[in-house]
Formats: sequence, structure tokens, C-alpha cells
Amino acid sequence: MDILRDLKDSISCRGYSVVLPEGRDERIVAAARRIKDEGIAVPVLLGNVRQIKESAHKAAVTLDDITTIDPKAGSRIGSYVQAYVARRKDISKAVARRIVTKPLFYAGLMVACGDADAMVAGAASATATVIQAGVLTIGLMPGISTPSSYFVMVVPKFLDEDNKIFIFADCAVNVDPTAEQLADIALASAESAKRILPQQPRVAMLSFSTKGSGLGQSVKKVIQALEIAKERNGDLVIDGEFQADSAIIPQVAAKKVKEVSLVAGKANVLIFPDLNAANIAYKLTQYLSEARAIGPVLQGFAKPITDLSRGASVDDIISAVVLTLAKLL
Repeated sequence: MDILRDLKDSISCRGYSVVLPEGRDERIVAAARRIKDEGIAVPVLLGNVRQIKESAHKAAVTLDDITTIDPKAGSRIGSYVQAYVARRKDISKAVARRIVTKPLFYAGLMVACGDADAMVAGAASATATVIQAGVLTIGLMPGISTPSSYFVMVVPKFLDEDNKIFIFADCAVNVDPTAEQLADIALASAESAKRILPQQPRVAMLSFSTKGSGLGQSVKKVIQALEIAKERNGDLVIDGEFQADSAIIPQVAAKKVKEVSLVAGKANVLIFPDLNAANIAYKLTQYLSEARAIGPVLQGFAKPITDLSRGASVDDIISAVVLTLAKLL
């Protein structure tokens, strides 16, 4: 996809490093080889060195010029223990040491301490575990208390535009977010979109109601989330509540939205009221319009981290690395 090619071109000359804590997985090792060979970034593989070599053998790739670290014997364990204890004052150094030597936590601390620019994991770990490690080591962005995710949706043909790019959130993490959490998702998604979209992010808070056409608690939640997001970022181009067609189709917006709106009919960042709606929407879009769904990518963290589907292909892993490093642009 053009978006990935463009982002690769933007990050490849910057010397970013990405830590991949699941070195025992042959897909991760194969992805690391391509990341290195294609000059996308500097990959760092974590795990038992023997297991990493076995994975490389299975993947039929070499580990030449790729850094490998065993978290149980890493030279930075002492520093990471101190950093972790400073964050979690309720634990002892002995407990911290046991935690820090776990690959996901070691990787998170590498990013937190500036020894790597980003972390990508999840091919062999549950999403909840990746998020927990990220929260406890890297932490969340200032003002954000809810980690979330987004998909980049590339629609081959939308109205008169080829390869139209949308951000869909949150499609993978928060099941039934509160108004405050939904505002967090909107703010984090807008921040992600700034580095990905070729146009200004225009954020639509979606509902089954457009500007009061429907009633109910879910509508109230979306309206409240909109107000919270506006209060927290007055410069954000955001509006709602919108039905999906009112958000993205200019002709529909002209009929349904009577007030002036910078978003109605022009939205490119779509915030869904819950995981049911978001997950269903992205899958329908993916298969009914033959759209490319890239993600999910985690957001809301203080530094770049993301989760992979456990069924991720090597191409999926590379795409996730590109999108995660794009947060640094």
C-alpha cells in the first residue's frame, strides 16, 4: 500500500531501533531480517540465544548484524531494576529483578530508558499481557489514562477517491468504554492520525444517532465523550454524534446536519461507541469493500509500543513496525 511505502521512506533514514521480545518465534526472526535488510530500522531480538538461533534456522534466515539479547543475562538488568522500582515503589528489588528478566518487561524498559525507540510484540503473547507490560514500564501519554488501539483502513475506491485512508478506533481493546475512556480514545486516535493521514485529522464520534435524532444511554455517552474531548483539546477538529453515513458522505451530511461542521461528511478518524460496533465495522469494511486493514496498533502510550495478532504474518509484523515507528515522526 502507498501509505506503508511512504512511511517506510520517512523512517528508513532515521536509524530508529525496534525491540522484538519474542525471538523464539520464527516469524519475528524472519521479520527482523527483512527490517534490517530493507533498512527500515535496527531490530533487536530478545530471548534465549539458542532458541533465537533455532528460530532463524526454521525461518531460513541469518542473524548477521542483528543484535540478540537474553533478558536473563542482559548487561542492563541492574539499571532496569532501578528504573522499575522507581516506577513501582511498592515492590522490592528482588521481585523487580524477576519481573525485569521477562522479555516483554525487559523490552518495555529498553524503550522507557531510551535503549530502543519502539517495542512490537504479541505474535506469541496475549494482548492483555502486552498492554500490562507497556503500562507498567513505558506508561501512558500525559493526560491519557486509557490504552487503546486503531486500525488503518485503506478503501480501494471511496466516492471519487482511490485508496481512501481512514482510522478506525477502538477495534481491539476496550469493550464498553465510559465517556471518559471514549474521549481518551478520540484524543489518542487524533494524535496517531497526525502521523499517518495525508490530510488533517477530522474526528467523528459515531452513534446510531445524528445530532439528537436518537435517544438512549449510548447516545448520551457519545455526546459526553465529545464534550470531554473538546474541553481537553480545544484545537481538535472533532464533532458528533454522527451516524456513519453522516460522518463520511457529504450529501448525507448536508441533509442530516443542519449546523456548521468541519467534520460532517468529511471525517477520516472514526471513533466507535464500543468494541462491538468497531470490530464489526472494520471487518465488514475489510471484506465487503476489499479494504486493507492494517493493525491493530496500540496507542495512548508515552512511547511507541504495539500489539500483534497471534496469527500475524511476516508482512503484518513489518507493517506494525512501520506504523509504530511512524509515531516518532
